[in-house]
Amino acid sequence: MLELGGPRVAFVPTASGDEDWQLVRFYESFARRAEASHVSFNPWPRADLREHVLAQDAIYVSGGNTANALAIWRVHGFDTVLREAWERGILLCGWSAGMICWFEAGVTDSFGPELAGMRDGLGFLPGSACPHYDGEERRRPVYRELVANGFPPGLAADDGAALHFVGTELHEVVAVGDGARAYRVEPGVETPIEPRIL
Repeated sequence: MLELGGPRVAFVPTASGDEDWQLVRFYESFARRAEASHVSFNPWPRADLREHVLAQDAIYVSGGNTANALAIWRVHGFDTVLREAWERGILLCGWSAGMICWFEAGVTDSFGPELAGMRDGLGFLPGSACPHYDGEERRRPVYRELVANGFPPGLAADDGAALHFVGTELHEVVAVGDGARAYRVEPGVETPIEPRIL
């Protein structure tokens, strides 16, 4: 059972359309380990949105449609709230869309089944990001081609690997299994970053 004073974690499933199964999975995973809550924008955001978010220890963003999530957040001023949370030292994390949203740019399938570069991320972290580097056949070649043609260079992560930043600096890469790693991707150059295995 969770003891009082456990970490406060708010899940933000906007990118997945606030789907119920995502919420159920989050609460099943976190309810016994944290003071779990969520932030939904459907049909509208909670009245205490800013206060709730700034009272958290971590904000956990789902995968899904990055462009849609960013548009919804901006309409409701949530991008400003997230920046304030980040500046206060609240942990910001997520997978897929919840990874690339923090960067200036990213590789996404937000606009259809073909991958595309998106340059209007939140911009808390410099450069670009690409998730699923080993998990989807087109991710690596599309990202490398985009960067070769002027897209901001950045970081790619295999499925099972995570990028740990302190401020705006990459502190380390961690992975849940052998073989997963991250890469620095610059024009014509891909440099592996060996992870710490968890």
